Amino acid sequence: MDIDTLIDELIDREGGFTDHPADRGGPTMFGITEKVARAHGYAGAMRDLPRATARTIYDRIYWKRPRFSDVAERAPQIAAELFDTGANMGPRVATSFLQRALNALNRGARDYADIAVDGRIGPATLAALDGFLKRRGPAGETVLLKALEALQGERYLRLAESRPANEAFLYGWLANRIG
Repeated sequence: MDIDTLIDELIDREGGFTDHPADRGGPTMFGITEKVARAHGYAGAMRDLPRATARTIYDRIYWKRPRFSDVAERAPQIAAELFDTGANMGPRVATSFLQRALNALNRGARDYADIAVDGRIGPATLAALDGFLKRRGPAGETVLLKALEALQGERYLRLAESRPANEAFLYGWLANRIG
C-alpha cells in the first residue's frame, strides 16, 4: 500500500470538521489539529483547511519525518499501522510502541540487540526490525502488528481511565484504530 492511499483512507476515517468540547486538540479538520495546521503555515479557519494541505502535513510530518517510509520498505503493514497510530497519538508514541515490541520479541537479545526506546527511528531500530523479520519471516510481521495494536489499545484504555472526558472517544478509538 502506498502513502497516498494511506493518507486518503486516514482522511476519510477522520472525517471533516470537529470541535468536540472534550477534545483537547480543539478545532480539527481531517484529523489535523489547529496547532499542527498553524505550525505548518495554515492561517485560515480550520473549517476551511484544504484537503491538499492536510495531505501535505500527513505526508511530511506523519510519514517522512518519523521515517515510517523506511519501515515500509521492510514491512508495509507495520508502516501503515505506525502511520495511523502516529497520526492519532503522535509519531514518537507509535515509534516507541515499535521499539518496545521489538525489544520484547528478541528472545533475550539472542536474535538482535535491544534498542533504546526513544521514539525515533534510526539505524538501530531499522536493524532490529531487519533482525526480527529475518528470524521470524512473513508471519513475524503479523505478530508484530498484533503487538503494536495491543500497546495502542492499552494506551487508549489508560487515557480513558486517567481522564474521564476521554471516555467520549474510547469506543471510536477502539472501533476505528484497532484491528
